[in-house]
Amino acid sequence: MSERAPETAATSATRRIARRWPLVSGSAALLLAVGLGALIVLRGNGRPLEIDAEWMDEILEHRAPVWEYLSLTMNYLGAGIAGVIVIPVLILVALLLLKRPWAAGYFVVATIVSSGLVQVLKSLFGRDRPEDMLVMSDFGSFPSGHVANAATMAVCLGILFPRVWVWLAGTLYTVLMMVSRTYLGAHWLTDTIGGLLLGASVAVLLWAPVAAKLQGERELAAQHPSPLRIRRRNST
Repeated sequence: MSERAPETAATSATRRIARRWPLVSGSAALLLAVGLGALIVLRGNGRPLEIDAEWMDEILEHRAPVWEYLSLTMNYLGAGIAGVIVIPVLILVALLLLKRPWAAGYFVVATIVSSGLVQVLKSLFGRDRPEDMLVMSDFGSFPSGHVANAATMAVCLGILFPRVWVWLAGTLYTVLMMVSRTYLGAHWLTDTIGGLLLGASVAVLLWAPVAAKLQGERELAAQHPSPLRIRRRNST
């Protein structure tokens, strides 16, 4: 008996999802991210908005070594070898071991597209970073690449593994990344909001055309043991 294609295993409800709200909500989030960047440039030529200035004042007032260590850890996880290579590769390998090639492809494409759009918007808006930076960063403050990457990863994993704890963990990771980027003075608050909108929008928009395949693949994978599941069963 031949295995069904992933999309044939998906429910009709999922097929309808692929045509409606992900495209609408993802497009809306992307437009909000671009609109926020345009507002920042048009209103003050890239200068901080009132909410940016107030938030940064609070950050500078409450800086302490313990928070700096935590923020530097998030900085390492969101960029460099860990953020760009190690964590994505580990997720990719895990998805392949779980027999989820469509999921692996979706995650990789979303990560690449999100990073590319971040660089496009950084060049487009050219916003200066805050002056009180504790780390070295490249040109362009809007949007935050660290936050965009965190949001993309969180939403992708939430879609691929629809569990409450996965969404909660992804939300916490993204929020911590947002706070850490402003704490280190690498971004204004609105930069992190722009990164959040951008990362989430990319994950949702790219989910829309493959939603049926991803659900069908998940259902088919659940019917066949993978190395990860076999190890988990043997250890219990």
